[in-house]
Order: sequence, then C-alpha cells, then structure tokens
Amino acid sequence: MIDPETLSSRARRLWQVVEPLASSVYFSPEAHAAYVGLGFDPSPGERGGVAMPDMAAYFTSRGACLGRVPGEVVAAAFGVFNPAVAVPAVARGWELTDPEAILDARLHGATAQLRRLLGDEPAGRSRAAELLRRAADAAGGEGRSLFSGLRALGSPGDPMGDFWRAADLVREHRGDSHIVAWVDRDLDAVEIGLVTDLWAGRRFRSWVRTRGWDDAALDAGADRLRARGLLDGEELTPAGRELREDVERATDAGQRRVVEAVGDDFDELVAILDPLAATVQEGGGYPSAAARGSR
Repeated sequence: MIDPETLSSRARRLWQVVEPLASSVYFSPEAHAAYVGLGFDPSPGERGGVAMPDMAAYFTSRGACLGRVPGEVVAAAFGVFNPAVAVPAVARGWELTDPEAILDARLHGATAQLRRLLGDEPAGRSRAAELLRRAADAAGGEGRSLFSGLRALGSPGDPMGDFWRAADLVREHRGDSHIVAWVDRDLDAVEIGLVTDLWAGRRFRSWVRTRGWDDAALDAGADRLRARGLLDGEELTPAGRELREDVERATDAGQRRVVEAVGDDFDELVAILDPLAATVQEGGGYPSAAARGSR
C-alpha cells in the first residue's frame, strides 16, 4: 500500500495536470456558443485572455449529469456556491433546455476546444485516456455525486471525447472528495472559502466572494472561525492552518484508489498530461493561477 506522503504528492500532482484539461470546458468559446444556441447568455467577457462562463449555463451544464434536479441539489453537489445564486440560475437553465441537450452542448464545447488547442491527435492521448479511465473505474462513488453522475453517462465513443470524459471523472472525484473532507471537519461553504483564501496565499475574502457570498455572509463566517480559534483578525491561527492542511490530506486520502490504480504508470501519465495541460493554459483554454485564484 502506498504511504501517505507519496499518496499526497501523487494525488496533488495528478490534480495539477488533469484540472486544466477537464475544466477547460468552463472557458471554452465553443461551449459558450453552444449554450447561446440553447438560449443562454453569452460569455460575460474575458479575464486574462480567457473567456469566462455565463453562470446559468455553468450551473446547468455541470449539474446536468445529475439529471433535471433543482438548484438546491446542484448547490449541494458543487459545495462552495451560495444557493441564493445557484438555485435561480438552475431554474432559469431548465426553462431553456433539458439535460440531454446541454450535456451534448457541453461535450461538443469541451472536445472542440481541445482539438483546436491540441490538434486532432495529440501525442499520448489514447494512452492517457486508458490510464485515466482505469483510475476512474477503480474509484468509489460513495458520497461523490458529481463523479457518479458523470460515470453514469458512460464514454462518448470518440477518442477526444473519451479522453476528456476520463479526465473530468478524475477531476470531479477529487472535488467530491474535497467536499467530504471539509464537511467532515464541520466547516461550511463560507468557512472553507475563507480559510482556503488564506491557506493558498490569496487576499482574504477574495476567491470565496466569487462563489456568490456577500459581505454579511463573509462577516458571519469569519466570526464563526474566530470563535473556533481558527482565525485571528484576518490571518489563520496555527490551528486554522493545520485544520486546512488536514482537509487537503484527507482529500488526498480520498484519492487512494485512483492513485493506486495508476500505479507504476503514474510518471508516464503525468509526462503525457503535463505538456497537454500547459498547451491548453497557454492557449487561453484555462486561467492562469493568478487569474483563477487556484488553490
């Protein structure tokens, strides 16, 4: 069995190379155009050369793997967003489209952008898809709603689609595992955002604000963290920093089956994905760390 230190190192490295590939769909001009065709608003504009998503399309398209569920379910699955933002966005989405149509648009947008940025047959794609799928097939779905919804969709059946779907499965498995980890430590959506901003070296109350939380919610969340001894003014206490590190270690532990399924092929997988992820990012298909406030 892999030791905890190696597990954390590999789990975080895998996330680094998978994230720009899987999540490029949220910044894909091709996806934005497909959603406009369904009646959604266009991208609200670029940030750092990357086309930002319309939020109604974002919530509806990402959550559609769960079926035609209400916004309350989508907000719970995504974890960190203010339901007051997510619920009406999803309601509007279901007025415009249905799960099948927006899932088709999402798949088209994801694969069209990857082909534009990487070419039709990027080196190592088939092998990477094989290894990512092996990892996803070994992963557990318990407590992981988005991962399980995606897995229920199956593989699209074309090489780029199969590659992207496998990357998205691995990405959402870690995301679901992360929510399980912070909920288990009695943090709520506002609190994990506030703690993560400081843990990641960002300005206090910066990234978390992009998840729809207003000043009143952020003030109240900060007060709760101070009462628990996790925050001193606008800085993490040693206990706060250790708790956030513990959340990340627990997230890594939730990836054990994923990492162990890749096994001895881990370095090969990273060597394939690393340049592909860099190309996507350099081509404006995914925000830079500074632009996105990545944790």
